[in-house]
Amino acid sequence: MTWPATDRYDIQSAPDGLALVQDLLNTLSADKPRKTDLLLDRDDAQAWLNTVWRDRNPAQDQSIRLDGDDVQRLRAFRDGLRDWLTRAGEEPAGEHSPLPQVPFDAALRLDPDGTVQVEPAGSGWRAVVSLILIEMLHAQRADTWRRLKVCRSERCRVTFFDRSRNNSGVWHDVRKCGHPANLRAYRARQRTPEQSGLRH
Repeated sequence: MTWPATDRYDIQSAPDGLALVQDLLNTLSADKPRKTDLLLDRDDAQAWLNTVWRDRNPAQDQSIRLDGDDVQRLRAFRDGLRDWLTRAGEEPAGEHSPLPQVPFDAALRLDPDGTVQVEPAGSGWRAVVSLILIEMLHAQRADTWRRLKVCRSERCRVTFFDRSRNNSGVWHDVRKCGHPANLRAYRARQRTPEQSGLRH
């Protein structure tokens, strides 16, 4: 699978359909140096959507079409989800605010083997949001959703999938984000006693 947003940051994508959620979140400009926002305008957003749609639905020629204010609404959904995920990783469990309500269009399909499938419905940005929410549901049922995180570095904020055994990762790349942050914190602690001594 090709994940054009996540691949820019040289990190491994999340498993299964959760990679689509991760890729949407990584369309935002992040890391240093900053990358281009892939939802900046309609052409960029449509190009991103066509790529992820083609890889997921090779038998279907037509991608979801974005028109009018679809890109603005999709960008707002992405930003809200990313902000929520950032707070979820930094605040105690159960204390972060709920996600804003978004329209959800979906249909249920009963397969011949008796399996019920959830399929996106609607058009434009609503169809994309439906796809994302369905994949979030699958990830929650598979207990992988809790491993999707936003890098704790304020200079980065790349969305990554935490593969640590105890789900304790906070940096998308320890060398690029963790070590510099720890060094800055160490230097700040070293300065504090000196500054305190100057005041006495």
